[in-house]
Amino acid sequence: MWLLIINPSSGGGKGQAVGERVKAFLNQRAVKYVDISGSSYESAATNLRSALKEFSIKGVIIVGGDGLVHLAIQELAGSEIALIVVPGGTGNDFARALGLPLDQPEKVLENCFMGAARTIDLGLVNGRYFAAILSTGFDSIVNERANRMRFIRGQIKYTISILLELPFFKPRTYRFSIDDLEFTTQAMLIAIANSPSYGGGMLVAPDARFDDATFDVVILGPVSTLEFLKVFPKVFTGRHITHPAVKVMRGRSIKVEADAVAYADGERIGKLPISAEVSSKALRTWTM
Repeated sequence: MWLLIINPSSGGGKGQAVGERVKAFLNQRAVKYVDISGSSYESAATNLRSALKEFSIKGVIIVGGDGLVHLAIQELAGSEIALIVVPGGTGNDFARALGLPLDQPEKVLENCFMGAARTIDLGLVNGRYFAAILSTGFDSIVNERANRMRFIRGQIKYTISILLELPFFKPRTYRFSIDDLEFTTQAMLIAIANSPSYGGGMLVAPDARFDDATFDVVILGPVSTLEFLKVFPKVFTGRHITHPAVKVMRGRSIKVEADAVAYADGERIGKLPISAEVSSKALRTWTM
């Protein structure tokens, strides 16, 4: 028995359309499944917890974006139950890291049912698992403002938030512990990466891997607004890491203190301090 969770509103309605294609694929191949999608994020999480106790499960199939990935791994991390990720969101950064095609759900499912799952690392921050990137700094400030916009939807609200926040944003002082190294520095953005990208393909940590039991820690030091605007476009190709204000470090255990807020997989973690550790080989899933 498989469990199916669809987020119909993800990707501006893409999740609904992709979900129908997934159901058609499963029905055509007589795959036994139970749709436990629920009507909200909270109800989907509750349904998943209950179903994992009630049924003998082969695996969980999710159709949505990184938020739904974040939901699923809270329940599946450290278990033998595998996760199939069918991209149906806006960013789909975890799916990108897995090498999955973003617009071919049938191909994703065929690959999973024909091949064997593998184990990958997850991050664990303040008791919550994350799949892709934990961040704090300017991007978190942008998320905070965007999440307060009730009448604007989609990517445009993040663009508006960047334009509103950037002229007034100032670097913050961060206190770090990376394994045995402790230091204090000013920074505009910090990314603790289990995989390379966030924000829909921004390669903030282009060399990060989810199978090396180590985080890549990317720190953008203080730069002017003009210089930030010059550096920012390079994030989409990963070329920003050669900028003199960017430092890349690696470690398994990261602690950060500051007057700031953190996000992981696009979900709000809360105010710092944060303590993150690599949870090695914590999730069974499929790659391509």
